[in-house]
Amino acid sequence: MAILLDHITDEQADLIRSSHVFFVASADPSLAEGPDGQGAVNLSPKGAADLHVIDRNTLAYFDYAGSGNETARHGMAGGPVTVMVTSFDEDAAIVRLYGRACAKPLEDSVLAAHADDLRAAETPTPERQVIEITVERTQTSCGYGVPVYEYQGDRTKAQRGRRYK
Repeated sequence: MAILLDHITDEQADLIRSSHVFFVASADPSLAEGPDGQGAVNLSPKGAADLHVIDRNTLAYFDYAGSGNETARHGMAGGPVTVMVTSFDEDAAIVRLYGRACAKPLEDSVLAAHADDLRAAETPTPERQVIEITVERTQTSCGYGVPVYEYQGDRTKAQRGRRYK
């Protein structure tokens, strides 16, 4: 059974810190294309080494240059953002964090003072910005349907995907 809260708990923060991947979904509220009055939802996987719990209602992560800048654009438009973290080991768990995002230059962000200590050891590209998320509510669920996967390591610069470039 899902549990809804208005903040990040210690247990949720532990899951966030121990995960190797997280997913960010966002939408532009001005694009009311569909029958439900929402535009397309952008969903991106991210390396969890760069997701940081700042306090009970704030997350931040280094955003690297890549295929688009949708989360930043959707945040500027006032759209919603959802971050999902899941465990892929035998101890299944899922945390969803709902809120609003804004993009900031690294030097103006909550990560600026500790950037060298916090960023992933070998970044795929230079940071474009930091995405800061104000968490309005969280939801936990059991993760029963999530398969068990074994973590092999972070992708290096040499392994950066080029299939669709």
